[in-house]
Amino acid sequence: MKILLVEDNPGDARLIEEMIKEVEDTAKFDLVHVKSLAEAIHSLGTDSYDSVLLDLGLPDSSGLDTLVRVHEEAPDMPIVILTGLADEVVSSEALRRGAQDYLVKGRVDSNVLIRAMRYATQSKGGGRQK
Repeated sequence: MKILLVEDNPGDARLIEEMIKEVEDTAKFDLVHVKSLAEAIHSLGTDSYDSVLLDLGLPDSSGLDTLVRVHEEAPDMPIVILTGLADEVVSSEALRRGAQDYLVKGRVDSNVLIRAMRYATQSKGGGRQK
């Protein structure tokens, strides 16, 4: 499974990488890390992914606009939000606007993260668009 991680915080990105490594079948995961919305849009236009793991707070975009822009670029791509914002209203709106799941940093472990990514990919039919 090829995952596009969109995360500007190096510490959070490293933590996510470590969480994925903790899972037994990590050989099946290929994580590509970008640090901005612009890089994410470029990557989605030039490469194929199975899903996107998206932070909503980026240097060039914030909040639900980040999700909307990624969803516009890749409407069939499964998107899982992983953000520090624990807000039920934002969570519900993100799901309504096309996110497959909404996870809060610090409240997920490796198993929850991997399960969410697999479920998102299966329920959305997989990404792999270019």
